[in-house]
Amino acid sequence: MIGTGLAVFLAMGLAAVETPSGPLERPTVAAPAPREVSFGRVSGTVSRGTDRIVVAVDGKRVAVKRATGPRFSLAVRLPARDVAVRVTAVGFDGKRASTTVRPVFGLPRAAERAAGGAVEDAVLARRIRALAHGFPGTTAVFVQDLRTGAGASWNALARFPGASTLKLPIAVEVLRVLGRRSEQGSHLDRLLRDMLVHSDNEAANELETWLGGSVAGGAGKVNTTLERLGLRRSHIYGGFVAVADRRPIPLRLENQPEFGIEKHTTAWDLARLHRYLHLAAAGRGPLLTELPGAFTSADARFLLFTLAHSADHGKIDRFLRRRGFAVPHKAGWIEHARHDSGLVYWPGGGFVVVVMTWSASGVGTSADVLAGRVARAALERFRARGRSGSAAATSLDVTL
Repeated sequence: MIGTGLAVFLAMGLAAVETPSGPLERPTVAAPAPREVSFGRVSGTVSRGTDRIVVAVDGKRVAVKRATGPRFSLAVRLPARDVAVRVTAVGFDGKRASTTVRPVFGLPRAAERAAGGAVEDAVLARRIRALAHGFPGTTAVFVQDLRTGAGASWNALARFPGASTLKLPIAVEVLRVLGRRSEQGSHLDRLLRDMLVHSDNEAANELETWLGGSVAGGAGKVNTTLERLGLRRSHIYGGFVAVADRRPIPLRLENQPEFGIEKHTTAWDLARLHRYLHLAAAGRGPLLTELPGAFTSADARFLLFTLAHSADHGKIDRFLRRRGFAVPHKAGWIEHARHDSGLVYWPGGGFVVVVMTWSASGVGTSADVLAGRVARAALERFRARGRSGSAAATSLDVTL
């Protein structure tokens, strides 16, 4: 039996452990960050005296975790839209201190991990070929499941006029050179948003001039970065006019559009760039390892956040604008060419999709419909593979 004096001593000791030495401080949230995408990882630090951490999304509690030290990390499900994430530290005495991060654009946790290989899905390949053959012009397609590496392509090595799809590498180069996030509302921040969200040509030209002293100089710097990333079939000339088999996904040139000297790219290059952006958002891949400068994982999450707010709809997202889906993408069009490229995130995972079209007589909304049908066909196939428990693709890296 414990004596009265010892019991009092133990009670005083326990109180010393559980009682904060001062006011409970607001949590420091390392992830997620404002104006970034998030796969649901919430992490940071809390002050002494914190008993538990509570996470709420748009005011609804989604997770509670006991504090075991100053650092915390937990995973939550975030909807595919802008949300406010509130992290609350609750003290042993019941007092609370909160930090809210907004806006954060949620992406599915299932899509965070990506396979390293590329394996053709024969069923999807037949469907993609049929869609491509049905288009009254020249087209190129590349689709790939981020989780398994399975996918399909058509004419993926053909060069097309790149149009505004090549504004994405301009944004990558700006963030690499800047070495930090531009302050919200600053001139550079507005230019990046105008270029990516509204596809503003003047904003793109001004950013190229900022990079290299002129649009030609900036284009040269972007081309150097594309070369370092191995995207050698893409090139920017100056500025923009102010207006399941075990074989790799085949990369062929079936039909080459005829056009003059112009900024150009391929479905294969665009697909890799968007996939690299996805990998960088999760902390890995060539954008983080192959480029000099300071392009960071946070930069990738910021670019995906910005692309997810694109004002240009009705293309690869044409049949996918539903709850739980997110489509960060960059489209581009001129009189004879019309393209869309990006990532599709759905509750079960994600995939990259690029659809490029060209016609000497001009390209209209039929190209947008094709992009939507390709994305829908890819989603249906990747969903079916997931339900059947198909094995992940083997690591068959394709290098050109």
